[in-house]
Amino acid sequence: MGEDGKQQVFVVDDEPEACAAICRTLELAGYAVCPFDTATACLVKLRSTPCDLLITDVVLPGMDGIELLTEVKCRTPSLPVLVVTGYGSVEMAVEVMAAGASSLLQKPLDRSSFLAAVEAALKCGNRARTVMRKPLTKSEVEVLRLILDGKGNKEIAKLRHRSIRTIEDQRRRIMHKFGVDNPIDLIREVAIVRMPRQPHREQLSLPFDRS
Repeated sequence: MGEDGKQQVFVVDDEPEACAAICRTLELAGYAVCPFDTATACLVKLRSTPCDLLITDVVLPGMDGIELLTEVKCRTPSLPVLVVTGYGSVEMAVEVMAAGASSLLQKPLDRSSFLAAVEAALKCGNRARTVMRKPLTKSEVEVLRLILDGKGNKEIAKLRHRSIRTIEDQRRRIMHKFGVDNPIDLIREVAIVRMPRQPHREQLSLPFDRS
């Protein structure tokens, strides 16, 4: 939330007219908006300013929108992200959804469909923040990804160079933080958070907290 109680939306688009149009639509709908023309500037702001929804174009200078999505979802998986593009394809849709996007929207944006997608993403974000009762550590994130890949405790222990007992303890802590007591419910809750199963780059596998 912004200081005025409005939901805060970050918009990343390097085309001034397109960015201004999106921001104007959001402001008229009652949202607080913070625009950026690069992914890097957005990431810097995210470190210090609360954000309820991120909207990013795919084609950006330097880090592109999919890379931004990937890093944001690794840092803050409960933050909903809408991806917009003028060059959509089935392959791109699969990629952005696998990376944790709430939706992929095609330019030019239809106002009513766009605002409906914004509202739906914000609702999912609220649900995701409820699901994530406590942040996961870096180690727990890595173990969770292996659990989602279907690996058992013994295999995870071997891959992580840890004892089976250590992995069992981490699995219990992960389930406790998600408020579940079995793997099926864990998978369902992770789906709500829309945490990507595999990062696009190893260096982007960042912890949810610093512990």
